[in-house]
Amino acid sequence: MMKIAAWISARRLVALVIALCVATHVNATPNRHATPLARRSPVILDTDIGDDIDDTWALGLMLKSPELDLKLVVGDYGKTDYRAKLLAKFLEKSGRTDVAVGVGMKSGPDGEGGQSEWIKDYNLDRYPGKVHHDGVQAMIDTIVHSREPVTLICIGPTPNIAAALEREPAIARKVNVYSMAGSVGLGYGGGKTIAAEWNIKADVKSAQRFFAAPWKSMTITPLDTCGLVSLEGEQYQRMLSNSDPIAAHVIENYRLWSKSNNADAEHRSSTLYDTVAVYLAIRSDLCRMEKLHVKVNDDGFTVIDPTARPMMVATSWKDLNAYREFLVKRLTGK
Repeated sequence: MMKIAAWISARRLVALVIALCVATHVNATPNRHATPLARRSPVILDTDIGDDIDDTWALGLMLKSPELDLKLVVGDYGKTDYRAKLLAKFLEKSGRTDVAVGVGMKSGPDGEGGQSEWIKDYNLDRYPGKVHHDGVQAMIDTIVHSREPVTLICIGPTPNIAAALEREPAIARKVNVYSMAGSVGLGYGGGKTIAAEWNIKADVKSAQRFFAAPWKSMTITPLDTCGLVSLEGEQYQRMLSNSDPIAAHVIENYRLWSKSNNADAEHRSSTLYDTVAVYLAIRSDLCRMEKLHVKVNDDGFTVIDPTARPMMVATSWKDLNAYREFLVKRLTGK
């Protein structure tokens, strides 16, 4: 009986070893259908948040995207205190005071905007995280001191970027840019006539410097793609009814903004241009991407020119509804 028991135990041991080997082999064998985990990129956001509401949606999307390691947010194109307070309060209420806030240049308009009520009692000096009162220098320092290339997401006019390039031209070689900018084949609302898009037209000289800089790489979403994005129906109602804090902060700000911008915040979003720049920093499979040589002319138009620097351009959607679904799931998911 003892020999039989020993024999059974030996068989069980052999079976266990075989099972472990098989499991190890299965886990070690690449699954060509699996989605690889993206390496988290250090990210800087440069934004004119507080004018159009899409910047707020884009910030929410960034905070819900684990692929992006957000280090610094900087307000651009004037309204310096207003934009810095919006960024700081949104980060604080979202539990992300690990992200530093940069005060942008006083280049552009002054004053506030449609989200001013949200920050009327907010004191920037009490932000628990780091506040850089020279946001341009903070951008330069973040890039220079990073051990790896930095992702720079630009979703507004670019006076800060032009100033950073003026102070330290070498930063461009270390930066992958993703920007909401320009109009290549379609204008606003899908119109067939190209437009001088706002982020370019607002400060043409800085946009020319931005587009011509020798970035490590540059990817843009022009009006051809970002100008077609909005939410309505069941997808938008999921945003309204969701209890996720970040989604709730986005909708709270949208409702305030809508009061002075003729928007129907209970039934549909406005156009969510800037969210697409954030999406492209994560993935691009839902867009048709083309390598084009693009420059900014003196009238604020983005034009194809063989002498211009090459960049990747999201020229059309492969599946726009899938992108809308991606956006809703990210903002409302955990």
